Amino acid sequence: MDPHLVTLPSPLLGPSSWDPAARALRLLGRRVTTVHPRLSGSVSPAGVLDAFAAALPEGELVLVPHSNAGLYVAALSARHRVIGAVLVDAALATDEERIPLAPPGLLEVLRGLARPDGLLPPWTQWWDAASVAGLFADDATRARVEAGQPRLPLAYLEADLPGSPRWHERVAAAYVAFGDTYAEEVATARALGWPTATLVGRHLHLLADPEAVAAQVSAMVTRLGLDD
Repeated sequence: MDPHLVTLPSPLLGPSSWDPAARALRLLGRRVTTVHPRLSGSVSPAGVLDAFAAALPEGELVLVPHSNAGLYVAALSARHRVIGAVLVDAALATDEERIPLAPPGLLEVLRGLARPDGLLPPWTQWWDAASVAGLFADDATRARVEAGQPRLPLAYLEADLPGSPRWHERVAAAYVAFGDTYAEEVATARALGWPTATLVGRHLHLLADPEAVAAQVSAMVTRLGLDD
């Protein structure tokens, strides 16, 4: 079997965040599509879900989401033939009927950042300059990612999206973490019996060391038995 991997970028970051690791996966012989959802107008979780769903290829898929895109795996698995998922330093959809887009602590911070028009600044402007600078290997990579970042409305992160309870019972799943930012999600993945791995790095490690990330994702696909 030649599983079709679909990398899902966070709607907060834009599609170029996956490009280097997707190229590295192809060099490993993997069939990979990077989804570039087209967002326009008043962005909502339902609209992002529809954009992801419309951009997915046909056939059996292995979703590989990063960051906030992980929350969409449950709903996408109910609409497409998703046979596997490798979450990469990603938020994890619960078994609830509705899934919040952001935790309360983050929302409190973001409400102080929203502009009078209701829009948030781009994601890299949410954090202090020193923290953001350390996420990127070089200025060119940072410029490329920042050029693709949208300005999303605060209302997007205050909303929730449809879940799909017990989705992980029909989807073979694994989790790859970068450091301990998503320690709670890793613990949940382990409790569910998923294969897990941690690469030492920060949240955009897929840009800092795309080859290592690609190798770990590929290994997880094999561990899940999706090559058979």
